[in-house]
Amino acid sequence: MTIEVRPATVFEDVRTMVGPKRPDANVCWCLSYRIPSAENQSLRGTARGDRVQELLAQDVPPGVLAHDGDEVVGWAGVHPRVDTTFARNRRIPHLGEPDDDTVWSVWCLRVRPGHRGEGISHALLAGAVDFARDHGARSVEGYPVDNGGAKVDLTMAYVGTRGVFERAGFQHAADTTSVLDGFPRVLMQRTVHPRRARPATA
Repeated sequence: MTIEVRPATVFEDVRTMVGPKRPDANVCWCLSYRIPSAENQSLRGTARGDRVQELLAQDVPPGVLAHDGDEVVGWAGVHPRVDTTFARNRRIPHLGEPDDDTVWSVWCLRVRPGHRGEGISHALLAGAVDFARDHGARSVEGYPVDNGGAKVDLTMAYVGTRGVFERAGFQHAADTTSVLDGFPRVLMQRTVHPRRARPATA
């Protein structure tokens, strides 16, 4: 299996990963951290999918998708922190200036049922870091649970675990007062550097 991670620009693939079975259902669509809380709460039914389509059309899409051949198998929400609710979250500390658009957040790692345990979350996180780097990030943050190896309920596992982030080169940067599924969340951070341009060939 070869996993390729690319920017999320195809609506049908995003809907497969984070959309509802019924178009009018009020599911997350991975909007709760991406847009202001008041707007998120006001969007109902098909308006949520319409908002996602708007985000996908922007210069910087709201995430990346993992593909196994032509099949979409994973999603990661990643974007500059300043454009997410983490810029104002009181339970998760800010490192650096809240409006620094070179600090990016990864807030969701989702693997399609039937493909879990195949290392896709690791590929997703690596792809999210590459995507952020390619768009000018100097650091990337995540807010996983510090579960100490204990099992995390699948409905809450989207934030990732400390171990997954550590294996991707992230370091513990701060504790938070946020708790999910009984586990404390921690702020993990990784410094990234712009890719070096390849020397011109004669």
